[in-house]
Amino acid sequence: MLEQRRHQRIRFSSPPKVRIGYGGAVDVGGIENLSLSGLMARTALTLEIGHTAGCEFSLFGSPVIDVPLTIVSRIGDVFGGRFQTGPINQVVIEDAVEAALASGHASILTVNQVGSRKIMRITGGFNAALHNDLMHALARVTVDEMDLAAVTAIDQSGLNLCRIATGKHNIAIGAQSPCFAKAWSQAQST
Repeated sequence: MLEQRRHQRIRFSSPPKVRIGYGGAVDVGGIENLSLSGLMARTALTLEIGHTAGCEFSLFGSPVIDVPLTIVSRIGDVFGGRFQTGPINQVVIEDAVEAALASGHASILTVNQVGSRKIMRITGGFNAALHNDLMHALARVTVDEMDLAAVTAIDQSGLNLCRIATGKHNIAIGAQSPCFAKAWSQAQST
């Protein structure tokens, strides 16, 4: 699972709403994940691969992002789309993502090779939104250490995931943000 993507997938503690317009119909769905180049969204609309849809969303109070979306994949009612952005939309998306990560509403999990070691890095919120990514990394990749220096918020689900990683998979905790260190210390003492 060493990250091969150009842009990392961003997960959310609660899926932001997205308005999608296609073929004269409009639906409000939820964003499953997002990257700087596109998104996966759940919608009741039947979108066609290769076609363009309108897409409008806001991330936790960010300015509204209105961008055309080329549909590239479908799994049930979840559609993947690539943004057709200009320079201004790209900046607005980047700013919205950075604010969501800083507030802990969004999360990124990556695994990178550093010398002979594989380091799992979590940025933003450490919560249930990372469950599938973390379990996939633990099952498929031999991770040596977790870098938690960029964790901006952690909840009980995040603490439980950390217990699984350290207890069942013997992964060391490396760098820690102040909010993670405080929550982890309190969890260990109870």
